[in-house]
Amino acid sequence: MLLFGGSFDPVHHGHLIVSRHVAERLGIERVVLIPSRQPPHKPSVALTSVEHRLAMCRLAVQDDALFEVSDWEARQTGPNYTLTTVSHFRGVLGAGVALYWLIGMDSLAELTTWYRADELVEACTIVAAARPGHEPPSIDHLLARFSAAQARRLLDQVVSGPRIDIASTEIRGRVRAGRSIRYLVPESVRAYIESHRLYAGT
Repeated sequence: MLLFGGSFDPVHHGHLIVSRHVAERLGIERVVLIPSRQPPHKPSVALTSVEHRLAMCRLAVQDDALFEVSDWEARQTGPNYTLTTVSHFRGVLGAGVALYWLIGMDSLAELTTWYRADELVEACTIVAAARPGHEPPSIDHLLARFSAAQARRLLDQVVSGPRIDIASTEIRGRVRAGRSIRYLVPESVRAYIESHRLYAGT
């Protein structure tokens, strides 16, 4: 199972294309989108309500059997760490299910700063997807926090593929400027944003 956490403010085609590509490359049959209530590394960032972000994720994948959406992090209070989420899914699924956690290449460089990161890389397989403008960190950078075996494993799990240069920040800016976001997000998500007047004043 491939777990994909994030703000998803809003979810867009980049999220969906990359996660499908990674799942297909690794032979994974299920991708779980996990919108966070308040990411620990973005404590001062004002996010759209998690209810809206959950609704948009559900609309984006409603006709795709590969995907499901989890509200587990959305129901937690306070900051929720990735290790906590992985531990939750491990408890639900049992020890026999392979768990993968998908991150972008930019996050791989920041992984050394994550909460109990050395435990996290033992609790699941971290998969980093290629992202425009970001190259894999050096092994020396990773060795500042991880063992040699862990650092090699992280670099071995870098997946090349479609480098989709779409960002949620760009989408919010286009809405604010009155510009079209068609083709950047699924049509159902575009209609939801329009009908709820999301991002128009942000």
